[in-house]
Amino acid sequence: MANLIFNLREEKPQLVNSVFIIESFDQLNKEIFSERELDYILHQIESKKEIIYLNYYYHWNYIVITQPSEDIYTRMQEYRKLGSKLFKHASENEVDFVNIIDNMSDPNLAIAFIEGLALSSYSFNKYRTGFNNKSRFTRINLYSPNITQQMLEEVEVVIESTFKARDLVNEPASTLTATKLADEAMKIGYEVGIQVQVLRKNEIQQIGMGGLLAVNKGSVEPPTFTIMEYHPKTPINSKPIVLVGKGLVYDSGGYSLKPTDSMDDMKCDMAGAAAVMNVIRAMARIGYPLHIIGLIPSTDNRIGPDAYAPGDIITMYDKKTVEVLNTDAEGRLILADALSYAKQYNPELTITLATLTGSAIRAIGERASVAMGNAGNDLLQQLELSGYRTFERVAIFPFWDDYAEELKSEIADLKNVGGKYAGAITAGKFLEKFAPKPLIHIDIAGTAFLKKATEFGPFGATGVGVRLLFDFLKNFKPKN
Repeated sequence: MANLIFNLREEKPQLVNSVFIIESFDQLNKEIFSERELDYILHQIESKKEIIYLNYYYHWNYIVITQPSEDIYTRMQEYRKLGSKLFKHASENEVDFVNIIDNMSDPNLAIAFIEGLALSSYSFNKYRTGFNNKSRFTRINLYSPNITQQMLEEVEVVIESTFKARDLVNEPASTLTATKLADEAMKIGYEVGIQVQVLRKNEIQQIGMGGLLAVNKGSVEPPTFTIMEYHPKTPINSKPIVLVGKGLVYDSGGYSLKPTDSMDDMKCDMAGAAAVMNVIRAMARIGYPLHIIGLIPSTDNRIGPDAYAPGDIITMYDKKTVEVLNTDAEGRLILADALSYAKQYNPELTITLATLTGSAIRAIGERASVAMGNAGNDLLQQLELSGYRTFERVAIFPFWDDYAEELKSEIADLKNVGGKYAGAITAGKFLEKFAPKPLIHIDIAGTAFLKKATEFGPFGATGVGVRLLFDFLKNFKPKN
């Protein structure tokens, strides 16, 4: 992604590798096409072709047009898909740049097209012998009367941050330990000028984060707890927003061992942490005036002589006791410590982002994330709207108190798992027991890592959460 350059141009566009985004045939400048070309273009439009390819042998030109849709978010996603489709053609034909000529009435549609084009350029070939991780496609020039330089820079930064999150999630656990994840947070701090503090094992022991320490007991690698703070000079919020990202760099399930095929992609169990780190990076790079704190508890969950086991009772950071009935329900334990720690900031809102439960995948599959919380309908609806705008959609689950009944323990304050059903919700209710109010919990178990390539990325990490939370935070209205 580092070599993909975005430019907003004002001079007359060069008609080489040009992409004309139009809503109707009438919007085309007829002077730049021959009569034969115009006849061909019109025939293709009448045949419902959405991308028209014009081969000039030494370069290509493209016409992009879709049928009108009443739903703007559906149209935006259609344009992302067209951007992805055009990238595939450009890549196969060794086109190294495009000049996008925007004729759309709504700037969101051209922005969506650019997103689809850019998101599709990602690749992770670091460990493939003979592969170059850099795409030949390096530049997007935009000619638009409706899009500002600031808007284009924002797209560039958010996509770059999404790619950085993808890189972290795609990295194997053998190289991305909890310590290395904390180091990556430090690098972000140096890059964008924000404060980053990393608590090491002895400090975690001193403050008594029993959930994080219990999960770490089976590992030879020490845990970390990372605090990232972006505090602009004149923030619009008097109380910070706290983002908590699950940083489980690898999850075997512990003694509640996962089946082999369920362990194959468990390096992705830190996708929540990767997204939190990089949405803070994006907000700081843009300079958006919102005070944000990121908390990232990190370890791996393995089997060892000292590993925690079903039946153990652990004392959490806030002194609550938890009866462990399933060591594969470890994410909520490390998040609970972080959420208790977050109370000292008196946050206006706390958001957790985690690959937390298989229950979320079984409920709605891989097409959306699950969201729930006690933050009220207004904030949950704002998150849902951000999901539609970015097409990182969320499904709002109920969060009724009676779901928490299943967490009651006979010998401790609570159990770390509920019953057979509604596991995603009971996991959220477990987190609520430790969290400051208001809380939004987002379960990205089904959307963080895909075993089949999509329109906007290859096999593996999606970077989900970066674009969603950036949009949500950018549109957040503090109460003060």
